[in-house]
Amino acid sequence: MKSLSNEELMSFCSQMAMILHAGISAIEGLAIMREDLPDGEGKRILDVLYEQMEQTGNLAESMKETKVFPEYVSSMTEIGEQTGRLDEVMDGLALHYERERDLMDTIKSALFYPAVMLGMLTVVILILVVRVMPVFHQVLQQLGGGLTGISAGILHMGMLLSRYSMVFVGILVLLAAGIVWLSATEKGRLAFRKWMDRSGFLGKTAEKIACSRVAEGLSLCMFSGLDLDQSLEMTEKLITQETMKKRIDQCRSMMAEGEGFDQALMKSGIFSGLYGKMISVGIRTGSVDQVMSKIAGEYGEAVVQSLEQKVAVVEPTLVAVLSVLVGLILISVMLPLMNIMSNLG
Repeated sequence: MKSLSNEELMSFCSQMAMILHAGISAIEGLAIMREDLPDGEGKRILDVLYEQMEQTGNLAESMKETKVFPEYVSSMTEIGEQTGRLDEVMDGLALHYERERDLMDTIKSALFYPAVMLGMLTVVILILVVRVMPVFHQVLQQLGGGLTGISAGILHMGMLLSRYSMVFVGILVLLAAGIVWLSATEKGRLAFRKWMDRSGFLGKTAEKIACSRVAEGLSLCMFSGLDLDQSLEMTEKLITQETMKKRIDQCRSMMAEGEGFDQALMKSGIFSGLYGKMISVGIRTGSVDQVMSKIAGEYGEAVVQSLEQKVAVVEPTLVAVLSVLVGLILISVMLPLMNIMSNLG
């Protein structure tokens, strides 16, 4: 069985939260959820959960047996069962994975339009190079001329593309398969996140995503009754960015040496000064979990704005560059033809 997506995790946690809020036990809730599902992967997962629950009576252990739930979900479920706040934990997990889903949808939509535009203009350029230019070359030869310089180089490239078309089609198929792998599989998404972390263009955006996940994780852990160090330890399981993992470790070390929670978060570089002040107020008022949830929402909005700004830069640049290429190809063909026509005139 493959790991559950953010959408599936959100759906499961929200349904389980509603069931528990209604006073129905987890095992009875699983039985109800099984009845509503048609035969398929989802029902098989619920069958395994239900069978394990019958044997152990423990939802967290049952989740681990299915091997489709992230470690973070099963660990938080275990905490919810131990503290008697499983319904509230499920609410928090549903909100967390709803935000994760919205965040990934934003990233996909931001990358989708420029990718489609690049693909379409690439197809136009290929048609010009492979199909149109050879025709113009034949016409020019019949008129006693031909393509020279850059035009001849482009024509030669088009002939190579035409001759080895199956090779290039294979490369395009591999690229398409790679894109599907990056977007549809857990390993692919992890590889994409690591690439974002190392990318100079998207590195700041990846850092904001990591900060949002830290704030969301801390909010949920504190709401579930964990102490500060345990909350940081649990939250680290959500993070894929190595830099942020090191900052969390540094923050825990500072706290072990007697540094305050808010100061440790700021000095380790996890949050900026403004958010550190908000956390200080939250600690004094006993609402730090709510403050963390607010910070997570603000970082999420910052990620959306950052992506929109980058798309606003990439899109016109892409259009301009590819339009210039198309224009150069057309000019390189038309100028020799106009010279011949003027000589004939």
